[in-house]
Amino acid sequence: MVFKQSDALSRVQPSATLAVTQKARELRAMGVDVISLGAGEPDFDTPDHIKQAAIEAINAGKTKYTPVDGVPELKDAIAAKFRRENNLSYAPGEISVAPGGKPIIYNALVATLNPGDEVLFPAPYWVSYPEMVRLCGGEPRSIPAPIETGFKITPDQLAAAITPATKWLIFNSPSNPTGAGYTRDEIAALAEVIRKHPRLMVMTDDMYEHIVYGDFVFSTFAEVAPDLYDRTLTTNGVSKAFAMTGWRIGYAGGPEKLIAAMRKVMSQTTSNPSSISQWAAVAALNGSMDFLTDRNAAFLRRRDRMLADIAGCEGLTAPTPEGAFYIFADCSDWIGKRSPKGQTMETDIDVCNALLEEEAVAVVPGAAFGGSPGFRISYATNDEALIKAGQRLKNFAANIS
Repeated sequence: MVFKQSDALSRVQPSATLAVTQKARELRAMGVDVISLGAGEPDFDTPDHIKQAAIEAINAGKTKYTPVDGVPELKDAIAAKFRRENNLSYAPGEISVAPGGKPIIYNALVATLNPGDEVLFPAPYWVSYPEMVRLCGGEPRSIPAPIETGFKITPDQLAAAITPATKWLIFNSPSNPTGAGYTRDEIAALAEVIRKHPRLMVMTDDMYEHIVYGDFVFSTFAEVAPDLYDRTLTTNGVSKAFAMTGWRIGYAGGPEKLIAAMRKVMSQTTSNPSSISQWAAVAALNGSMDFLTDRNAAFLRRRDRMLADIAGCEGLTAPTPEGAFYIFADCSDWIGKRSPKGQTMETDIDVCNALLEEEAVAVVPGAAFGGSPGFRISYATNDEALIKAGQRLKNFAANIS
């Protein structure tokens, strides 16, 4: 058989974060002491009460097919979470549960996009946004959010980017890859622009809602602009806050017709998420979140340590993230120079390859996020590894010529 991939897949690039993780894995298998700062995954374990709920679900025989987009008990838990934490009211028919946050976003896109429809998002952006849009036949369009604005877009930028073909704005706060978080006032200013474009819908990506620092207060779009409720899909999941990346549960609240269309997509693709994972998610959303205090304190400590190390690297700059567990470092001053072992660094991909090969530190190039020249550091790893990574990064910077 001669294999030929589809035209749709030809438009899609593989995940750069997974590629970096795999390369680091291969070097580690060869005996290299690689420190991987590439993966966006908490190093903490899933809390015990959540794991116990999964065990009880297995023992109770809750291992069969479930309703396509979630068991009623999980939808109730999600509705309660939205009311309690976001002042949002969604009925069961306005809630969708899928096998991860990524499928939630993909289901919404494939259910709504036609060829030529445009989807906007700030850049740097999560690597999967443009690729999912392309896979669905749409046209991804990024809005530059440079380091000078704290990696945030302005209302004027948004207004200038909207065209008659614009269908969605994907809005991620706190952001992967920058950690930038929009304040309530900043969201309100963007909402003023969106009100003028009745065809435009907003899809929030609130996955890092509970991982925030200092005085920053998280707000979501429909909470700030309730008059845009019927044009907003509020997406979230249990992956990051509850350290449940492998459990694969994402969810969303939105207009009933949109949720029904997403359900239709799921009915002919994935069908329901894992029944066991759903019951674990019920326990997560209904249970105590006291464990987050210590975990966020650890993330904050790690963030500040990495920021101090970056400040000690000539040619690197990075603003202080408001949330998530990423730092996006600008390496413009390194471009065109030579690495410590003499490699010419013409792009941020060259920078990251040299850093991995010469200092065994894996980070993700900014090109993957539409944010060149720079790279993303994930500090969701243990303190010992971060200390070593910081030392290696400073050693690398000190010997660039």
